[in-house]
Amino acid sequence: MGGEGSMMQMIHTLRNNKSMLNKRKDRRVVNISISGKKLEFHNTSTEKDLLKIRLRLQKERKQKQVKTILVFCVFMFVLISVFIYFH
Repeated sequence: MGGEGSMMQMIHTLRNNKSMLNKRKDRRVVNISISGKKLEFHNTSTEKDLLKIRLRLQKERKQKQVKTILVFCVFMFVLISVFIYFH
């Protein structure tokens, strides 16, 4: 029967993929430091800082959206021009 080589390759690939997965124990230790104490992060930002960050992110998002729309419009203009020219 043919196909034994491809089936062995599939089994070998699945075995390698399974061995690359993280162990559950490794995923569970994310919030523990080397000394064994739980890591804690204190929120030191003020409302003013959060507002600045929010406004900056909104501005960046708006700029990215404008660039995307501009590139799309230029692409559509070129596409329609080529279509009209060759039609």
